Amino acid sequence: MRVLLAGATGVVGRALAPLLRERGHHVTAMVRSPEAAPGLDVDAVAVADALDGAAVSAAVVPARPDVVVHQLTALRATGPAAFTDTARLRTEGTRNLVRAAQESGARRMVAQSIAFATAPQGPRVLAEDAPLYLDAPDPDWALTVRAVADLERQVLGAAGLDGVVLRYGTLYGPGTLYEPGGRVGAAVARGRLPLPRDAAGVTSFLHVEDAARAAAAAVDADAGGVVNVADDDPAEAADWVPGYARLLGAPPPRTVPPELAGRLLGWLLAHQLTAMRGAANDRARQSLGWKPLTPSWRTGLDPR
Repeated sequence: MRVLLAGATGVVGRALAPLLRERGHHVTAMVRSPEAAPGLDVDAVAVADALDGAAVSAAVVPARPDVVVHQLTALRATGPAAFTDTARLRTEGTRNLVRAAQESGARRMVAQSIAFATAPQGPRVLAEDAPLYLDAPDPDWALTVRAVADLERQVLGAAGLDGVVLRYGTLYGPGTLYEPGGRVGAAVARGRLPLPRDAAGVTSFLHVEDAARAAAAAVDADAGGVVNVADDDPAEAADWVPGYARLLGAPPPRTVPPELAGRLLGWLLAHQLTAMRGAANDRARQSLGWKPLTPSWRTGLDPR
């Protein structure tokens, strides 16, 4: 089968490409510039800016993909650009990829989404039918969630395409914020990630290799719709932050009043630690035949 992989240079894309080739697929990577191509484990490279519709069609159509895989983000950016650029990729970039996939005759699209965009209401762990946090009070997060909702509508509503949306949990592993040298990992290691007193927010983690394995399974599966992809151990912040500190040999986090959390941590991290909900992975197990090789952050985050 011929697969067009957009986002091949991201942390999931780099892990996914060799898995697809191991399954016997011919993989074409769509990259923004030729400089990104060296080192990719793919069969062919097509160059296009995902926000340029004509360029995307010119890259995708000649590849004649059976499946288009959308792993585009701009999360390596910092500050507001990480939100705005990724939102554009999830809206405009998705629109361009969907159109090009339809023009090329592809039959299926697999797209990356996030499992932690749900509204902070209901049980501590939510299934795929939980509402998204479209009215989040933080403008950057509201923009992110609206872009996620738009991506999902486009992929699942595209005429002629069998769409599946993979809502990844919080990614950790090489190249992520949660590796020991990443922004969150380094803050925990230095004792600089304070823990709000009401640290009941739930994080569902996911190792990047397990995210890639889920995407590879989705390429070959018949399943459609929205699928949460997360490990088996949703954890409250009061559990995982001190637990990660212990794994790193770091001092335990200091506790701060909840009302100071937003000012000290920023809205999103404070939301994660105090109110976020986890994600159930039952549908991924049933519809994709997937299960995490790293079932818990307790071993996956261990640098040893």
